[in-house]
Amino acid sequence: MALIEAKDLSLGYDGRAILEQLNFTVNAGDYLCIVGENGSGKTTLMKTLLGLAEPLAGEIVFGDGLAKDAIGYLPQQTDAQKDFPASCREIVLSGFQGKTGFRPFYSAEEKKAAFANMERMGIADLANRSFSALSGGQRQRVLLARALSATRKLLLLDEPVAGLDPNAMNVMYGRIAELNRDGITVIMITHDVRAAVRFATHVLHIGSTVFFGTRDAYLRSGAGRYFLRGEAWNYGTPVKREGWGFEAPAQPEPAAGISAERYFAEGADGSSPAEPEGGEKE
Repeated sequence: MALIEAKDLSLGYDGRAILEQLNFTVNAGDYLCIVGENGSGKTTLMKTLLGLAEPLAGEIVFGDGLAKDAIGYLPQQTDAQKDFPASCREIVLSGFQGKTGFRPFYSAEEKKAAFANMERMGIADLANRSFSALSGGQRQRVLLARALSATRKLLLLDEPVAGLDPNAMNVMYGRIAELNRDGITVIMITHDVRAAVRFATHVLHIGSTVFFGTRDAYLRSGAGRYFLRGEAWNYGTPVKREGWGFEAPAQPEPAAGISAERYFAEGADGSSPAEPEGGEKE
């Protein structure tokens, strides 16, 4: 069943369109990754889905009983978040604020659910720790647990692994994938295209070229093949290039019939990419 359907959507600001005639559908259980060039409208689309911005044209239809205030949202990291004066438990509990109404306190059921969400994220032992004392990966898992407190259906994640070391990224991706396998629909903005086609069921590519479809279809598409070559990933390490801003080593073309999972988990030649060393452990 469709949770979200975008129909002939045009997005922008100050009356200027940056994205027009966009159509896509997100069904229950999907893992949709939104990719594209900087300035292509990814964050504007996220704000529109959250009801924080109005579309210039078209509409977004919510189905299956999904309400805008029942969506879990993980925004991009900011410096202000790092110094927030609260414990992890208090931050996770704050995800229920949209459900408390005029109650000045959290219910016993909400407190129990908050602890369960911390356990799912592997941070229950950090419940009484100050948020500002945590590592970047731990902070992101606390904020993901907070987003979980707001929803049982849909998570919107805006660059959830930005600024994390490789091991912390792997932990975060693993937690998100587990939530999706448990039935929570995920929409994630990312610049990590390799992760997009590894974990996603569908890809929405916006910018000079627009594509929406399954990850395998994206891998075979002109937009996907061009972007994967230009998106500067060498297992997460960007390299500067004049005129484009980054460069990746040339990637071999996928063999006929190879799946996205095999191509990016094993490599086009069947070899496995080296695992990162050091960094944060779960």
